[in-house]
Amino acid sequence: MNFDHAPADILDRLTQLRLADAPTHGGRVLSYVYDSGLAELDELAASAIRAVQPVNGLDPTTFTSVAVMEREVIEFARELLGGDTDVVGTVTTGGTESCLLAVKTARDVWRGVGSSARTGTPRLLAPVTVHAAFQKAAHYFGLEIDLVPVGPDGVTAAQDLIDRFDDDVALVVVSAPSYAHAAMDPVVEVAAAAAQRGIACHVDACIGGWVLPFWEGVEPWNFAVTGVTSISADLHKFGYAPKGVSVLLQRGRDRQRAQYFATTRWPGYPVVNPTILGSKSAGPLAAAWAIIQALGTSGLAELAQSCARSTRAVRDVIEGIDGLRIVGNPVGPLVAVAADETVPADRRVDAHHWADQARLHGFLLQLQPSLAQSDGTVLPATTHLTITPVTQSVLGELSTALRSAADEVRGLPAVSAEVALAALPAEVGAALLAPDAPPLTSEQAGGLLAMMGLAEASDGLPDRMAPLLALIGALPSTLTERLLTELIARLVETPR
Repeated sequence: MNFDHAPADILDRLTQLRLADAPTHGGRVLSYVYDSGLAELDELAASAIRAVQPVNGLDPTTFTSVAVMEREVIEFARELLGGDTDVVGTVTTGGTESCLLAVKTARDVWRGVGSSARTGTPRLLAPVTVHAAFQKAAHYFGLEIDLVPVGPDGVTAAQDLIDRFDDDVALVVVSAPSYAHAAMDPVVEVAAAAAQRGIACHVDACIGGWVLPFWEGVEPWNFAVTGVTSISADLHKFGYAPKGVSVLLQRGRDRQRAQYFATTRWPGYPVVNPTILGSKSAGPLAAAWAIIQALGTSGLAELAQSCARSTRAVRDVIEGIDGLRIVGNPVGPLVAVAADETVPADRRVDAHHWADQARLHGFLLQLQPSLAQSDGTVLPATTHLTITPVTQSVLGELSTALRSAADEVRGLPAVSAEVALAALPAEVGAALLAPDAPPLTSEQAGGLLAMMGLAEASDGLPDRMAPLLALIGALPSTLTERLLTELIARLVETPR
C-alpha cells in the first residue's frame, strides 16, 4: 500500500513536535507528570500497551484479559486502601472520570426508586478546595454544588461541613489531601457524622491514594474509617502508570451497581458500561497492571520514601528563603508556597514572580490564582510544587534555582488587579466589568485574547504568567472562564 507519508517521516515529525513540549522526565516539571525515575518501568508500560493495542476495553467477555487485569488491579487497590471483600471497584480513564462516577452513583442512590424515590435537586457538599472535577460532575449530573470556605491555610473545619448536612445532601466529599494546598480534610469526623445522617461520603485520594499509605503521620482516611463509602485514587499519579488510569472503589455491591449504565432498548448489542466511556483503550489498564506486578507494595513504599525525603529537602529550602512561606502543613509530596506577608515589602517574594523566574532557571512550577471565598475571605495566590521520586536526582539544581529565583525577584510587588486591568483599553475594561454585559462571542473573546497578548496561543503561553494570573483574579470568574475556553479551543483550530 502507498502511504501519503512514509512512516519514518511521520515519526520524525512527531519527534520534532515533542521537542516543544515541557519535559516529561527528569524532574524539571513540578506538576502534571509523575516520574518514577525508573526507565525500566517506562519500558514495561510501553510493552504492555503494545501488547493490548488492538483490544477494546468495552467488552471483557470478548477480551477476557481486560477482566483479569482489572480484577487484579482492584484487588491490589482494595487491600492498599483498607477495604474488605465488601469493597468493589472499577478502573477508569482518570481521576475526573472516577470523580464523575462517584457523584453519578451518589445522585442515583439518593434519588431512589419506587415508593422511596426522592424529587428535587440533590446537593453535593464539599470544601472549596475540592478538585474542580466535582464542580464538573455537579454541572453534568444536575446537582447543586455547595462549597464551604476553608481557613487561610486551606484546612477545612469538620463542623463547617457537618453543619450543612441535610436531607438533600447526596454526597459529601473530602480530600486526602487537597491538590492546591496539600491539606488533609477531616475524614474521620465528617465520615462518622455523614454515616449517622445516612449521607454518602467520598474520599478524593486521586493524588494521595497510592502514596499516603506509606507516608508517616497521616490521620486515618481510607476504608478503615467508618462512613467512607467510596474512594478515588489515580494510578497515573503516584502509581506511575501512563495517562490515564484511575480506580474508583465503592463500599457495597448494591451501591456500586448504581454506577453502571445498561440498556437493551436498541437493536444492537446489549450495552453494559461501568464507566462513562464505552469503547476504550486497554493500554493504560495494562500498563498500570504491569507496573503493580513489578513494584508490588514494597516497591511503591520505596518510591514513596524517596518522595518523602525529597519533599523534606524542598521544604527545608523554601523555609530558608526570606520572603516566602509554605502554606499550612502540607501532607504528602506536595507543597503550596505564598508570599510571606509578615516581612517588609522590600524582602517579600511574590509567589508568581518567583515561579516565573524559576522557569528561567529550567524548572516549571505551577501558578495558582487567589480565590475569593463565599464568606468574603481570600485564599492567597500560591505556587504549587509536586515532588516525585525523580526529584532526588535534581535536588541540588532545584534548590539553587529556587533560591536564585527568589533573590532575583525579592521586593518586586505582585501584579495588582488594577495594573492587570489597566493593560486593557479603558472602554474595554469598563464594558467587561459591567453587570449587564452580554456573553462574549468567539470573535469578541478572541479579540480580547489578542489585547492580552494571547492571540497566538499555539506559540505557547507568555514567559511571564504572573500578569495573566493577576488578570484572572481581577475579572469575574464567568468572564475568565469564557476567555480561557476560547484560548484552549483555539489551540486546535486552524488560524483564519
